[in-house]
Amino acid sequence: MKLGHRSRRTGFTLVEILIVVVILGILAATVLPQFSQASKDAKESSLVQNLQMIRHQVSLFKFQHDGKLPAEGGTDASAFVDQMTKKTLLSGTVDAAGNLGPYVLGQLPPNAYNNSRDVKVINGAITSSDYDGSQAHGWAYSSTTGDVRGNVSPTIKSVVETTKSVN
Repeated sequence: MKLGHRSRRTGFTLVEILIVVVILGILAATVLPQFSQASKDAKESSLVQNLQMIRHQVSLFKFQHDGKLPAEGGTDASAFVDQMTKKTLLSGTVDAAGNLGPYVLGQLPPNAYNNSRDVKVINGAITSSDYDGSQAHGWAYSSTTGDVRGNVSPTIKSVVETTKSVN
């Protein structure tokens, strides 16, 4: 009786595949939380940067318009956006022939948390309910104080409240 040569087996055994899967699972468990934190940090950084930019431009508008704020004393969001994104006269009137502005090119930056560029303009002080993340607007702006806040959830609010406000 002749015994044939055993054919050489190719491929991986089940044990080898399981070891690789376990190693990949361990790597994923340690690496993915780091990416999650980086995404959160990027959103916070974007929010702070956009807030600072808008606040600086509101401050520049106020300086160039003899102390007058955009949409001063009103609640018209389109007036605020127009005064920030178009040329204006010293009086604050939007005019293509104006020699002041625009303060923001194109359109206002989006809020990193809700991706909205919309502004809620408040005649008076901004209250915490104006920027608690429950509404659709991206920014809350006081037309009497010049304060600008990002509309975010209460868990993110500390980022908003610790960045410098324009007064």
